[in-house]
Amino acid sequence: MTDRITVDGVYKIFGKSPELALSQMKSGETKETVLRRTGQVVGLSDVSLAVPAGSIYMIMGLSGSGKSTLARCINRLIEPDAGRILIDGEEITGAGEARLREIRRTRISMVFQHFGLLPNRTVAENAEFGLKLRGVPAGERRKKAMEVLEVVGLASWAGHLPGTLSGGMRQRVGLARALATDADVLIMDEAFSALDPLIRSEMQDELLRLHRTFQKTILFITHDFQEALKLGTRVAIMADGMVVREGVPQDIVTNPGNDYVAAFTRDVDRARLFDASSVMVESSPLKLGDRAAAKTLNRDGEPIFVVDDSMRVLGVVGPQQLTRVAGGAAVQSLMTKDYETVSDTTKLSAVANLYHRGRPIAVVDEDGRFMGRVDPLRILSRIGAPAATPSQFRGVDA
Repeated sequence: MTDRITVDGVYKIFGKSPELALSQMKSGETKETVLRRTGQVVGLSDVSLAVPAGSIYMIMGLSGSGKSTLARCINRLIEPDAGRILIDGEEITGAGEARLREIRRTRISMVFQHFGLLPNRTVAENAEFGLKLRGVPAGERRKKAMEVLEVVGLASWAGHLPGTLSGGMRQRVGLARALATDADVLIMDEAFSALDPLIRSEMQDELLRLHRTFQKTILFITHDFQEALKLGTRVAIMADGMVVREGVPQDIVTNPGNDYVAAFTRDVDRARLFDASSVMVESSPLKLGDRAAAKTLNRDGEPIFVVDDSMRVLGVVGPQQLTRVAGGAAVQSLMTKDYETVSDTTKLSAVANLYHRGRPIAVVDEDGRFMGRVDPLRILSRIGAPAATPSQFRGVDA
């Protein structure tokens, strides 16, 4: 997967004389020391990260961590003081005003926390506004606006003003406006923070659905770790203007790396974070008609899944039945349908519920092909998080 956004060694200093503060930061001084000596506020300090194309990349941190500053540097609403920012290999930190306007109109769209809708324009007019700024003819932009409003479920509200909509509906209009431009990158700055918890959860689900449909690269800014874990393909956690941990959500939870990150992970519902692939044991199935293989398969007391030539599960046999198959019995007469299947992306909360039925569980890929079996002991191990102690971690203090 190629990188859509590359951030390379970016610094941002707020103050009248950033040069001195920048020099001190590059010499290894802390943010607090630079503030005391120069009066300059360090917004970002040597931030580097890569956002894969088509991903939902979460920038997560508490207030003052630098996450929103980073988002605004990426589209140059704020000018970085050092470092490079590239989109598809093009360095936009060196782009002139004309090119920058073109990038903002065609490559990057933003979705704001407080919707950013024009109150005196209809839903359709708001959805097409980015296209209007680009100079797209009226008929063409209205057609596109109606297409995306249909996707977000608001086509019937096209003629209404934003004030007549609920908060969740207005945020959908904001999404529609961003999607209508066909921009490669959506930057969502605390986009769901102003919503009630139930509406917020619904909008998170909606975003995941839209992402599957449009496959846009989404840079999502949040202070909510649960939101970062639910939405994120990758997560970067910031503190004091620096990235202190970056990786896939599951790795961050199992290996926080420092006390600051560990504090976020402590109350995570692991059953809703980890999936079946994380507790899967690779297991050789028995192909239908392959009697010779029955003699060599592992007899560890676990059931063996029977598959067809396309590796799709047909049934299951126990150790005793496997011995009989090895002796010449037909597997079709011995296998049973007493099993469950789950996809490799099924969350452990659902997998654990299936075990209440006492059946073996096969893990299959998106095409239904056998991958392995679920180990119940691994479920318990994965869900039960060991308590983190400060001595385990080194790095940023909480």
